[in-house]
Amino acid sequence: MNLFYVVAFLSIFFSLMVIFAKNPVHSVLYLIITFFTFTIHYILLNAQFLAMVNFIVYMGAIMVLFLFVLMLLNLNKETESLKPNLLKVAGVVAGMCLLVTLAGSLKALAVSEPVVLQNANLGLVKNLGKVLFNEFLLPFELSSLLLLSAMVGAVLLAKKEA
Repeated sequence: MNLFYVVAFLSIFFSLMVIFAKNPVHSVLYLIITFFTFTIHYILLNAQFLAMVNFIVYMGAIMVLFLFVLMLLNLNKETESLKPNLLKVAGVVAGMCLLVTLAGSLKALAVSEPVVLQNANLGLVKNLGKVLFNEFLLPFELSSLLLLSAMVGAVLLAKKEA
């Protein structure tokens, strides 16, 4: 349980650093660290597949894309305009909604009992593969053909005429 609390504290700390960082590149780097702490949470919950998908897709692809976009935008203080008052009001309303949600979840936490994992093999990739290739083989193969045709179409559209 101690590891969970340490990782939960780090998740909250780095997510706050995402919000309060002045430099947008630093904010993206803090977001990558936050996603890494989420990966540790998934491993602690015995969901190895979700942990690897989070690690590869979010940390590896999407966050690198965010970082490249921020570097290409070349944001500095001269290009930033002053935030309008409507945006500030929307931020305050969103913050109040977050506080109400947190208060409700803390109230429900005192009432509910902790979740105990009954089946130790619940989040394993082996079980996902068994279900995917037995019960859902046809939809899996159809989606792979759809993705293949989309990839071929994208290559044909991007190919320049010689």
